[in-house]
Amino acid sequence: MKALPLAVLLLASGSALANDAAILKCRAVSDVAARVACYDAIPVGAARPAAAGAPVAAAATAEEHFGMEAVKQREAQPKSVQSTIVGSFDGWGPGSQIRLANGQVWRVIDGSDAVLAPRNDVKVSIERNLLGTIFMRVDGTNASAKVRRVQ
Repeated sequence: MKALPLAVLLLASGSALANDAAILKCRAVSDVAARVACYDAIPVGAARPAAAGAPVAAAATAEEHFGMEAVKQREAQPKSVQSTIVGSFDGWGPGSQIRLANGQVWRVIDGSDAVLAPRNDVKVSIERNLLGTIFMRVDGTNASAKVRRVQ
């Protein structure tokens, strides 16, 4: 009578062991988007690993997703992103949204404000500190703001 539950458990674990190779393959992928696509390609509940020729979603660069990660896997993310604010820029206030030349949009979330001398095409650096907080630093000034990526 005790052998039946044990047999059921062994059968269930067999399919999990069969997918270990696919999981290990995905774990070795360094790009976050490609790794997630690899995991998504593993059949759920199937007793065989994903086919070697399974389509994988186009991998985006880590810089394009900086600040937008749903799961905080910061070791795969760059420590900073450099870009420019296209056009005239003279500072920010609480809640300001700042669009960068690379297409990213960042919102000031710390209630800070800065009034700067108007300049065109200002270089900025978006940096993550040791605790994971993201700051925008304006080139040529000591001004910085705590920001969160919106787009």
